[in-house]
Order: sequence, then C-alpha cells, then structure tokens
Amino acid sequence: MVSAPGLTLALDASTYVGTVAVLRDGVLVSAREALMRGEHEERLMPAVLAVLADARAVPRDVARVVCGAGPGSFTSLRIAAAIAKGIAHGAGVPLFAMSSLALVVAGSEPPLAAGRYIATLDAMRGERYAQPVVMHPDGRVTIDGVAALATVDELRATDAVIVGPLESPPRPPHARGVAALLDRCVADGPVDLDAWEPSYGRLAEAQVRWEAAHGRPLAGGS
Repeated sequence: MVSAPGLTLALDASTYVGTVAVLRDGVLVSAREALMRGEHEERLMPAVLAVLADARAVPRDVARVVCGAGPGSFTSLRIAAAIAKGIAHGAGVPLFAMSSLALVVAGSEPPLAAGRYIATLDAMRGERYAQPVVMHPDGRVTIDGVAALATVDELRATDAVIVGPLESPPRPPHARGVAALLDRCVADGPVDLDAWEPSYGRLAEAQVRWEAAHGRPLAGGS
C-alpha cells in the first residue's frame, strides 16, 4: 500500500545548489538542480516548474510538498522554504520537513551501499553539521541520531563512513532522496504552514556582528 499516493514535490536548498524532485506514488519521476548563488535571477522556482512539467503536472496537481529543513545556507534555505510554503498554500496541501543531512545519504547518486554513515554539511569555521544516518539493504533510510556540530578530526575518529559535499567523493544533499524518506515524513506529520522555518544552524555572520555591536537580538532573526 502506498503511504503517500499522488504527486509529491520535494525541494532542498541547504547548499548553494538547490535541488527539486517530483515523486508519483512515492516513486521518483523527475529531478533537477539550480544554482542558488552568484546569479542575477532566482532559479529555483523555474526548476520547480520544469520538474513538474517533466511529470506533466502543474503546482495545483501536487498532493504534498516536502522541503529540506537544513541546516545549511541561510539565504538558500529561506528561498526554498518560501517556495515550498507558497505552493503548499496555493494548492491547499500539507507541507512536510525533512533533514537536509538525511538527504545527503538518501539522495546520493550512485546509491550508497547498506551501512551506517555520518552525513555532513559545511558549518564553516572548520566545523561540520553532522548526523548519523543508516542506509538499509532494502533501500530504506533512517535517521539514527541528532544533528550536532563536529570538527573534521572528531568525525574522522568515528567508525562510521563520513559523507557530504565536502568529503571525497562529494555527495551533496538532493531532493530525490525524499523517495527513501517519504514514509518517515508522513509518519512525522506536516509542519505548521504559517509558523515553520528551516533550521539554519548557525546565525549568519552579519547577524552575529550586528547583535554583538548592539547587545541585543536582531528582530526577526533566526
């Protein structure tokens, strides 16, 4: 029995390359990528429309939206979240959130072998966001711990395989990984469409400097 029938639109923009995917009855139909930095125009929404067109669909055909929840790039995550919320609101469908770290393992291409991994994303300042993730022999992916900050030396001292966009070979998060995590999304339930925001990890450097100079939190900061 399909736990999530119909079309699922998945987005992730935790790095400077955004990814989008469309699943039909939980099976990947199409996927695309879009640069999130150094461009004069926003490219993630056009990629969303293109991937839907690949599936011969439009936003109102979507049954649910899944958005990468970070941690990662502040600006890119906000763009993806705004698009995900807009489509979910416009189509009147639920919005689900999924750890972008889990999408490192679940979205890897070629697929990773069964085993225990530590998914990582750049946290700057010589550290990584890290989260234990398990790839099962049947293709299921489970999150096996909470995300935390760790140095590269701390990660190398573990017995798990370290994967991520800064490792070798590089394995960035990808929205297609939602196919292996959709049951988890459905089980966790949708987020509050109005209140939800991604987990940005660390504050943006500009916000840190502003708060240090003014001695108070920046209004509306995350």
